[in-house]
Amino acid sequence: MAPEVEKSPARVHFAVAPYLALPATRRIRADVEIEIAGRAYPPDLSDLKRDWVASVAAPAFAVLARRRPQNRRLSFCAIGTGTGVDALAAIEILEAERIAITDLFADVVAIAAANIRANLADGVQIALAAGAGDLLSALPDTAGRFDVIYENLPNLPVADAAAVAVGRASGTHLAPRIEAVPDFVRKNHLTLHGLALAAARPKLASGGLVLSTIGSRVPLATIVEMSESAGFLAQPLTFGWKLQADADTLIAAHAAHQANGFGPFRFYAADRLSAVFSGLDAEAAGARAFELEAELAAYALEAPDALEAHRRGVAIGHTFVVLASSLESAP
Repeated sequence: MAPEVEKSPARVHFAVAPYLALPATRRIRADVEIEIAGRAYPPDLSDLKRDWVASVAAPAFAVLARRRPQNRRLSFCAIGTGTGVDALAAIEILEAERIAITDLFADVVAIAAANIRANLADGVQIALAAGAGDLLSALPDTAGRFDVIYENLPNLPVADAAAVAVGRASGTHLAPRIEAVPDFVRKNHLTLHGLALAAARPKLASGGLVLSTIGSRVPLATIVEMSESAGFLAQPLTFGWKLQADADTLIAAHAAHQANGFGPFRFYAADRLSAVFSGLDAEAAGARAFELEAELAAYALEAPDALEAHRRGVAIGHTFVVLASSLESAP
């Protein structure tokens, strides 16, 4: 059940327990009020299955919380935090006490940091570092290392810097990047994810994990290879599916990129995804991710075909993966 929502143009107010699928909250307020920067996306409270934190990040955090040593509170860093809701979820679910957040723009970071501080439960204290800039470059060395570094970064490159600067840019990033990345990473539009892994290496605590949350429109083996090319061992932590948000724009964008030699990018009819994932939670699906992907292969629609199907009225979705990457051993 979705939480009740009160909206103004710049703020949303909602009950956080149903948003995070918890019986109650202890470390953040039961009812949170979030200010939305003009370049940040608000939580999608009308349908939590469409909301990235509620349906992708929070279930992955819950898996980590169940696996962590008893009474250990994990330090947490979010790359590309947006509203700061991902950090609030980590404070509640992972009991994180040391937090860092980054985003491209100073106004987004300042508002996210204020959202985090304003929505802590009475008596809860955290150490918060916040910086505006590219990936982890905004964090000083004094921020330390982190047990969990989380990223939800865009896949699609665009050449229009003004569009990224002015608009909500969670679906796209400025290209070209000057850093060297493997050709297969660039071809499959995994560039920012690969760069985030490289940036995370010096910021990762012993035994820590990087959680890469990725709309997996390319093969899982390619996504794992991306992590391995950055020097990590990796495997899916959770796996699932979502309806394609902003389908008119984003399916068309993937089709255009595929026509220019990228990808190919895979989508599926939503009813096929629902049938294959039926009865599986995100953790169980993560354990069977490669098997489920193989089961879906017969139903895959490359981007141009997915666009045509969408225009005929077919509901189109894609899979997503939360990839856990470790420097020391497979997670």
